[in-house]
Amino acid sequence: MTQREGHSTVSVYMMAFEAPRIIDFIEDVFGGQTLIRQNRDDGSVLHASIRIGDSVVMISDGTDHFPSFPVWLHVYVGDVDAVYAKALEHGAESVQKPEDNADGDRRGGVRDSAGNTWWIASALP
Repeated sequence: MTQREGHSTVSVYMMAFEAPRIIDFIEDVFGGQTLIRQNRDDGSVLHASIRIGDSVVMISDGTDHFPSFPVWLHVYVGDVDAVYAKALEHGAESVQKPEDNADGDRRGGVRDSAGNTWWIASALP
């Protein structure tokens, strides 16, 4: 199998509304690192790859041919409560406050400005 350097075997691809704003959200809240960013002539995002931890999220602004739509993502972080609070500070809306779950994770959820839901979790000790 061959993939682009720095990319995981499977990556989420988001067709987002206001992709530049979501890229900033990923960088600010999750410490994401933009690996690639290509803009269209009108300034919208044609393609971007952003690394979060050991994974890559790909994103593009939606078009008439490929419309934007919200997705759900699950992200493991070191401190659920801190990242949840940071997401709210960056304009996200709470979906669920962090809580311990029977599946062994502490998890909370937020919705970003494009309607994507981010489930933020850490494994319980």
